[in-house]
Amino acid sequence: MKCFLRMFLVFGLMGLIMTSVPAQDKQVFRLGVIGATTSHVGAFISVINDENAEELYQKFEITAVYPGGMPDNPDSWDRVTRYTQECVDKGLTVYSSIEEMLPNVDGILLESVDGRPHLEQAKPVIAAKKPLFIDKPVAGSLADVLEIYRLAEENQVPLFSASSLRFVAGYQKMRNEKPLGEIYGCDAVSPCSLNPKHPSFYWYGVHGVESLFTIMGPDCISVSRTGTPGADVAVGVWNDGRIGTFRGIRQGKADYSAKVFAEKGIEEAGTYEGYEPLVREICKFFETGVAPVDPQETINIFAFMSAADVSRVQKGKAVKLADVIEDAKKEERVTVEIKLTSSNEILWNGEEVELESLGEMVTQASENGTKVVRVIIDNRVGMTIDFIQKILLQIDDAYFANYLY
Repeated sequence: MKCFLRMFLVFGLMGLIMTSVPAQDKQVFRLGVIGATTSHVGAFISVINDENAEELYQKFEITAVYPGGMPDNPDSWDRVTRYTQECVDKGLTVYSSIEEMLPNVDGILLESVDGRPHLEQAKPVIAAKKPLFIDKPVAGSLADVLEIYRLAEENQVPLFSASSLRFVAGYQKMRNEKPLGEIYGCDAVSPCSLNPKHPSFYWYGVHGVESLFTIMGPDCISVSRTGTPGADVAVGVWNDGRIGTFRGIRQGKADYSAKVFAEKGIEEAGTYEGYEPLVREICKFFETGVAPVDPQETINIFAFMSAADVSRVQKGKAVKLADVIEDAKKEERVTVEIKLTSSNEILWNGEEVELESLGEMVTQASENGTKVVRVIIDNRVGMTIDFIQKILLQIDDAYFANYLY
């Protein structure tokens, strides 16, 4: 009942704000947010919408939000009401769908903390030809990452994704100015909390992996991984023989750092500087339409993390990034829409089914595990969250791709 009330409050906030926010009185590049499920939203609003901000930020304003949220992930669902209210307090218009928001904005910040719905949330944005920044992780699977970038390229839509760690000044200096000469290796460290709905490094280790690639460059060819409950270590080999490591920490104090091994010495590359350097690059991206990170480098970051998972299963065997990318391209998938009706019916791709049969239908649709079943739950009639949880238990073997409410 608590979760149902939370959903009710979000709907109430939508109705309130959509009737009370005045029209914009200045010509700015309007940004819409998808996913009020992360503290990044409030942090970005504070920088960009500050009336006293520097000239670059004066060109932009975050004006709208679609709350989003995934009910099987407490790290997503339990934040929706709080962060949506924060958006209301900061004067944003709240929309009940992405499609409703898109005509009223010029670009999109896809901020959903859960990466699984990113592909479905990005599709209408790309179809509308709106430039798109996607916060970490790009998606919840490597196959989804590849599909997002494919759609953006096919539709010539500017797309950019990065961790804020990429734009640490010292990391950028090591890569671009090479104060220590040629870089021969790097040990990157970051917190690495896990989320059971995501590949292990996608959730938080992505920050450290992005630090590693920022300094070492995009051309990692293989990775091997070892780990314990308290930490993971992934060792990457680059195409020129250089070695870089990522240490993900879950036990003890966990900071961000990167030690560089170079021609002229060994040094710490720099210290984390918060969100502002990333926000600056995001605004430059929306201003120019040019992404500051090559798409292939971002794809390789996610291939590295996926290959590390394969290596863990194979007890530390080195796994090639090219192989996991090829496997992701070949992944057979079937997308299913489960729609709830006002008369308490469950529709599976338009056909009425019983709750108890959903698990068996997922198994059949997967064809004995040869296909990935991607499920989209359409609950725009507002069925109780208790009933949604019953559906989620039935479809636990499927990939929960999006939730509409």
